Amino acid sequence: MSAEKSSTYHKNGTPLPAGVPQISRRQIYENRAKRRSIITASLSTVFVILLLSFLIPLTPGWEEVKKSFFDWNILVKVFPALLEAFLVDIMIFAWSSVAIAILGLVIAICRNASSPAFYPLRLFGTIYTDVFRGVPVILAIYLIGFGIPGLGLDRPWNNPYIWGSLALILSYSAYVAEVYRAGIESIHKSQKAAALSLGLSQMDTMRYVILPQAIRRVVPAMMNNFISLQKDVALLSFIGPVELLRQAGVYKSLLANFTPYVGAAIIFLSVTIPATRFADHLIQKQNKQRSQ
Repeated sequence: MSAEKSSTYHKNGTPLPAGVPQISRRQIYENRAKRRSIITASLSTVFVILLLSFLIPLTPGWEEVKKSFFDWNILVKVFPALLEAFLVDIMIFAWSSVAIAILGLVIAICRNASSPAFYPLRLFGTIYTDVFRGVPVILAIYLIGFGIPGLGLDRPWNNPYIWGSLALILSYSAYVAEVYRAGIESIHKSQKAAALSLGLSQMDTMRYVILPQAIRRVVPAMMNNFISLQKDVALLSFIGPVELLRQAGVYKSLLANFTPYVGAAIIFLSVTIPATRFADHLIQKQNKQRSQ
């Protein structure tokens, strides 16, 4: 047995008594390196924060910026109304995300249709993803949000909430479809062949064998798309819906101050940062499972 494996030490390097589980020199080194990394990162972060806290107030325009963007009294005054407007963002996100998940899956299945009889579906899926991934989301919102109501439709079919949501659904479905397709193609072909050899049809193979595995694999990547969707709901403010960004703009005009925008940013961050960390956790967990 090598000296590394037979050595018995505490993490601090002192010898272990008999009968205590062993820890190798390599593990001791890795633990020390990890502690050093944490300490170094913490100290460097604190140093940068203190440096910025010292330098920024020394700039000539800091007092004006502080007054225009960081007025505590204005923030306290408008924050409840901003939270109420954020409920509109949540509602739009809720119904849009469900529609995106379903439509994206349908488009992905169309693009993966291998039978010559289904070529029109495959062509449709390809054109759909090319068009809506190529057109910026804000441009799709303008074209659909102003174009369709311009047809003179009766209420409620001229509602900007409907057409703005549709623009988000069509745009994001193209991206989500590609995520689904990547997950479907990541499943080894032998699983499809095995399912077909057992007598399953092409549809049952996709439904019971391929899709359950593919969807589990793409959940972390899908989370990132839906985090982006939560932020892009604010783009609907350009066509009329009074959601968080538009409400902040109203208060900015009334109070001649940009602090409401800072409040809106705080609300978005309070949602997106935990969601991002959760998505990172899922990715790390998935990578760990694959490496085992």
